[in-house]
Amino acid sequence: MAELKDTAETLKQAAENQQSREEATLMAAMGLIANGGNAKSLAFEAIRLAKVGKIKEAREKLEEADKSLLDAHNSQTDMLTKEAQGQHTHVTLLVVHSQDHLMNAITFRDLAGEMVDLYEKLYASGSLKTEV
Repeated sequence: MAELKDTAETLKQAAENQQSREEATLMAAMGLIANGGNAKSLAFEAIRLAKVGKIKEAREKLEEADKSLLDAHNSQTDMLTKEAQGQHTHVTLLVVHSQDHLMNAITFRDLAGEMVDLYEKLYASGSLKTEV
């Protein structure tokens, strides 16, 4: 009878540990999605600002985007560290989506930086003029 009780307690602890790992994975995935989304939105705002000649403000938005990407990167690194330590992540559609979301945000941020640089050159050369 004691063995049955020990087995039941072990199973209960295993289930709680599994639930805790799943919750941690969910939180990490949602962190990637939220921070990636913020970074992409900020990068898009930087393009809009640069388009009307507000280059300084655009660069500030890019810096904010970089901070969001750093937060996302830290979540991703935490996931990778746990994986390397043998705490394997159950790959769900949400986890895949979060990684996809982050990669798109990084790419968009990089392109936004290039566009801000281009607008800066166009305004500096006189090819574009700010509206009064």
